[in-house]
Amino acid sequence: MSVVKINVLAVPAEQRETLERRFASRAHAVENSDGFEWFELLRPVEGTDSYLVYTRWRDEESFKAWVEGPMKAAHQGGGAEGGGQPRPAASGSTLWSFEVVQQAAPVGE
Repeated sequence: MSVVKINVLAVPAEQRETLERRFASRAHAVENSDGFEWFELLRPVEGTDSYLVYTRWRDEESFKAWVEGPMKAAHQGGGAEGGGQPRPAASGSTLWSFEVVQQAAPVGE
């Protein structure tokens, strides 16, 4: 079954808009990766300041290939004025890993 990676990002309130804008500007950056199945950026509503970046992959190898290829290139690729790397919007991150052992979808889909 698939694997799920959840990147937990600690984002100060003043950086929320920056984080969301950066993800929006990278829209579709992961969709063509081999083994990619799903992405969601989850904004906190209550009880936490952490954003969750949810991705689902066919297998661990697909995720690792994306991390070492397209993701690495995207995070090294400048984008700030003057060609330097922009300051991170998150003040910290933790990666959670899961295997999908059960799943369900609405009837008829």
